[in-house]
This record gives sequence, structure tokens and C-alpha cells, in this order.
Amino acid sequence: MGVARETWENGPVHEAFAYVGGHLATRLREVTTDLAALDGSGWWAVVVSYEGKVTCARFADVRRVPLPRPAAPWQGPAAGDWRSSLDQAAYESGVRTIRDYIEQGEVYQANLCRVLSAPLPPSARLPADPLALAARLAEGNPAPYAAVVDVPGLSVVSASPELYLSRSGEVIESRPIKGTGVTAADLLDKDFAENLMIVDLVRNDLSRVARVGSVSVPSLFAVEEHPGLVHLVSAVRARLAAGAGWPELFAATFPPGSVTGAPKSTATRIINELEPEPRGPYCGAVGWVDADRREGALAVGIRTFWIEHDVLRFGTGAGITWGSQPRREWDETELKAARLIGLASRDGRDQ
Repeated sequence: MGVARETWENGPVHEAFAYVGGHLATRLREVTTDLAALDGSGWWAVVVSYEGKVTCARFADVRRVPLPRPAAPWQGPAAGDWRSSLDQAAYESGVRTIRDYIEQGEVYQANLCRVLSAPLPPSARLPADPLALAARLAEGNPAPYAAVVDVPGLSVVSASPELYLSRSGEVIESRPIKGTGVTAADLLDKDFAENLMIVDLVRNDLSRVARVGSVSVPSLFAVEEHPGLVHLVSAVRARLAAGAGWPELFAATFPPGSVTGAPKSTATRIINELEPEPRGPYCGAVGWVDADRREGALAVGIRTFWIEHDVLRFGTGAGITWGSQPRREWDETELKAARLIGLASRDGRDQ
């Protein structure tokens, strides 16, 4: 695959911007598909789709400020206009299929996802303002890795709670989420087993680009509270091997283990078999990299919206293990989606 680069000496016609990690980035200077650029110079907003499409956008003006106010309120789709790439019957059938694969010994866990989509109202289409949606989410569903990236050909708004990769010099860290409930009392043995499986997968992924003996698990099974639900979160940390950079990190760890499964190669094959639509930015990576400081933080692209022409899209999913019950897994995808779909819909209330 070739590397595409576009540069703007006097700024692009499109009023591109990004708001990631508390930084407002303006004056777009370059967009590239080359991850090696993140080991060069400059401040970059980064979006990588689950399917591996890379967008790295370098901005000239980056400053730490509160999220700017949009020019007008968000105008979302009607609450009843959302459709799912998998309806309840198809999703529950997919859960049973994955359990069959587990019984046959082909996989231990696989993440089954569906994409929700709805047409934007005509008044919001030319163009829809991602900053207005980001402001709505910031108020109703604040998230530790919230981001909005609006560059030519790509418009993403994320309220992700999950860290895919952070980097500070040679230190790299991932904080996989597995296990979801309304309260901590809802977490089951299945959730802890699923979390541990993914921690082992992430340890193995990072070990491919880490200094020998540097991989550690500083936190296991922490319960984190988020609006409307709780998550079970662990942390895996390592020191990057000499000569390894962002391309090597992605080659070793992408797509994130928490949204694929274990073994990853088999899980991704099953995902491709069962999911009828591409995930796009959902389950990919969204974040920022400061190449000059050798720092960055990329979230897993969950709780993430993206705008394609006049359609708003959003993904939701659940990790399937032998202990999974089809109806409970469907309900988990509903729980994860309900608050954000409610906020993004026209009336702006939780469903």
C-alpha cells in the first residue's frame, strides 16, 4: 500500500480542526497515511479505522483550552430513525455461533459488534457540525478520552473511556476494558475471566515491541464508573525496544485486543464472517501524538460517532465467551449505546 500525503502551505480551504486530550488544534498543514510521520516532528491528530485506514493530520497551532462552543446547537437524527446492521435475532444468532466456535476450540473469546446509523435532518447536512455533537456529549457523557477530529474526508466524534496506547518517551501503556454492568454488583465471573484473557493478549502484543522483561501489569480488575455504567479495567505497561516506533507499535497491537478477541487472528476471521458492515473508526484508534516530545495517547474508538455524507453512524458491541448468554450480550450492547444515541438524537435526551 502506498503512502498518501497532502500538504497546505497557506492552510486548507476546509476549516479543519481537532480537539483531543484537551488540546485545540487548528491550521491544518498536512494529512498523511504514513504512521512513520508520528516519529518525526509536529503535533498530530490520529484516526485509524478498524480496517486499518490511517489518517494522521498535522496542525500548526495547538493550544490547551476548554472545548470551544459550537456556532449552533446540534441537530441530530430522529430517535426512531436509527437502524442496526444486526437486529436482535441476528445478533443473538451470532453469539450462539461464537459459542459453537469456542466449543470447537477455535477461539476463547470474540467481540461481536453492530453499527447503528441514522440519516441527519436536512437542516444539519450542509455540513453537520461535529463540534456541536462533541459539546452535547461533553455535557451529557463526559469521557476521559473524548475527541473530535474534523479534516477533509473524515469527521469523528468520540467519547471513549478506553486507552488503546499511550506513550511517554520509551514507556508505553494500554488499559483494556472488558466487563460491563450498570453497577459493580452486575459484574459476573465471566467478566473477570474475559478481562484476564484480554490482559494476556495485550501483554503478548506489547512484548513483540518491548524491551525483554519490561512488560508488567500494574493494575488488574479495577472497577471504573462512567455515566450510566461501570467497566472492569486493567493496565499493561512496557518499555519500547530500541528502534521501535509507532509503525511497529501498530503492527504488533492493532486492532486492539479488547475489540477483537483471543486468539486475535481467529477472532478477527470470525468477526469478518458475522458482521455485515465495516466498523470504520469504531473499534479503531482515535487520539493525538506529539512527535517532538515523543508523547501521545490513542483511545480505542468505542462510544464513537462518525459522519458519512448525510448519515450519522455509531458502533456498539460485546465480548462473547463460553459463559455468554445471547440475550444478556444483546442487552449489553443496548446499555452501551442507549445514553449516547439518546444524546445524539434530535430531542437530546437519554433513551
